[in-house]
Amino acid sequence: MNDEAKRKQLRKYKAFATGLFVLMAIIFVITTVLQKTNPSHWIGYVRAFSEAAMVGALADWFAVTALFRHPLGLPIPHTNLIENSKERLGDNLGSFVVTNFLSPQNIRPYIQKLKISNFVGEWLTKEKNQEILIKNLSDIVLDILNKLDDSVVSDFITKKVSEMSNGIKLNVIIGNGINYLLDKNDHQRIITNLSKQIKEYIIENDEMIEERVKKGSYSFIPSFVDNKIAEKIANGLSDFFKEVEEDPQHEIRSLISKKIYEFSSDLKEDPKWEGEFKNIKNEILKNDKLSQYSNDIWSSIKNTLTKELQEDHSSLKNYISKNLNEFSENLKTDEKLQNKIDHWLRVTAYKYILRNTHQFGNLISSTVGNWKGKELSEKMELEVGKDLQFIRVNGTLVGGLVGLIIYTIAHFFI
Repeated sequence: MNDEAKRKQLRKYKAFATGLFVLMAIIFVITTVLQKTNPSHWIGYVRAFSEAAMVGALADWFAVTALFRHPLGLPIPHTNLIENSKERLGDNLGSFVVTNFLSPQNIRPYIQKLKISNFVGEWLTKEKNQEILIKNLSDIVLDILNKLDDSVVSDFITKKVSEMSNGIKLNVIIGNGINYLLDKNDHQRIITNLSKQIKEYIIENDEMIEERVKKGSYSFIPSFVDNKIAEKIANGLSDFFKEVEEDPQHEIRSLISKKIYEFSSDLKEDPKWEGEFKNIKNEILKNDKLSQYSNDIWSSIKNTLTKELQEDHSSLKNYISKNLNEFSENLKTDEKLQNKIDHWLRVTAYKYILRNTHQFGNLISSTVGNWKGKELSEKMELEVGKDLQFIRVNGTLVGGLVGLIIYTIAHFFI
């Protein structure tokens, strides 16, 4: 029930308890008047019952009212107890909850029952939930991107790139890269393609070879002889490069590999190359250029992310959705993954609760302590006031019965 319904219910039971007291008061007045003119014995019993019932009703009314306010507005000592003791009440309530509800033996059974993985897996399976999750994540990331200071991010990238580049030796990196290609034998494809290109170039440009031969020949040598020599040279060169192209074990390949290995070794060990590449690196990574690179990099990243996060079916969102589907399926079917996630959640929750039990107590204590006294009294009365009205009713009835018993004993035995 809401507070308004609780207030209505409380007024109803207050009216009932008060009405019972008024009824006893009316009966008392009537029997008192009757007793003066009517000698019937039963009137005395009824009068004794109603008189004691009024006393019991008033006593319990005072006791119940004293919990929440001053009876009749009079500042009687030890009344308005809740308002006057709210700090102590908050401390005791916080200590009670921590001691009796947040102890290790109490929370362990509930923690051990936690099985979040299945729930998360089922939740992520639904397309609507995935869309909500992706949209919320996109909004969060977009908000972060928009709040970031571009100049600060660019300066950060510039600083980190500068720090990283100081320890980088380009000659060693390039030398190791060459060795990597050689060790994988990838350079053989380059030799094959290069040999093929040279062979085809020679075949397609045989006239140029003839011209070169004629230009370097003597004038007394006939042209057909020069042509024959040029043809032999062209055929010989094309056949040679064809052999290199088709024969993976050709000796020229080994020679080229050896020379490249030697060059790679010199590149890594010769101080000359280290100095050359250092100058190249410094030229490329000058402060002004590096700042420009950083601005361009960040601008490109930011624009790309913004565009991907704003579009409904962008590549990034499709990729995230695909991975969410795979993850949700694994959560539902992979018991090992389920146990791993659930165990981590249980241990984390258990440690966190135990480590922060005092915070829960402080929260309860400070919350109750910060309430206004009147507000706290009203809250408490709304929650338990209905039941307390039955104390007034019981006090009225029990008081009346006790008064009746006392009157009977006094009438017959004293």
